[in-house]
Amino acid sequence: MRFDVLTLFPAMLEGFLAESMVGKSIQRGIVEANVHNLRSWTTDKHQITDDRPFGGGAGMVMKPGPIFGAIEELKREDSQVIYLAPDGEKLDHSLVLELAKVPHLILLSGHYEGVDERVRESLIDREVSIGDYVLTNGTLPAAVLIDAVARQLPGVLGEAQSLEQDSFSDGLLGLPQYTRPANFRGMTVPDVLLSGDHAKIEAWRQEQRRLRTSERRPDLLPD
Repeated sequence: MRFDVLTLFPAMLEGFLAESMVGKSIQRGIVEANVHNLRSWTTDKHQITDDRPFGGGAGMVMKPGPIFGAIEELKREDSQVIYLAPDGEKLDHSLVLELAKVPHLILLSGHYEGVDERVRESLIDREVSIGDYVLTNGTLPAAVLIDAVARQLPGVLGEAQSLEQDSFSDGLLGLPQYTRPANFRGMTVPDVLLSGDHAKIEAWRQEQRRLRTSERRPDLLPD
């Protein structure tokens, strides 16, 4: 799977793409990730990517020219272009699974007061938000989307079973996890996890997931 990120701040992604699961998946050739500076598609000597909004108002708006040039150069027949924006559809597990089936994602990171509306009307396939808040630009949301999508690809995680235990994988939150030592400062591991009875362990885990979901996110449970 290929990601192309269009941003004014490519250095924000350098460490992220080199580390942990994403970095390893890139090294193994499962994921290809390219970060592009939108200034590369400007045509003036000062590489200006923004201008004042028509009609007045605070802030600056990203110009359409560099964005059109970049996307038209990078887009393939199997591409989807995603604009990371606070007013987009919220990124959730079902959307992550959907995007993991797309061979090529072009991620546009906005900045200032956003991008010229003609970009959104003409070039964008989906607009995605990572939450109901506003960040300085869309580069960090692009990293979040890459991380969430990449871990769904076959071979990225060391153990595929980890996906089944993830929060939201089946509508429930994740389960409580314990490791050695069994007794730490007087705090002990539930006996069932030490029993060796896999059927009882699985039943306990599912019950714990239901309880945790009921306590913390009852909105996820069916009415």
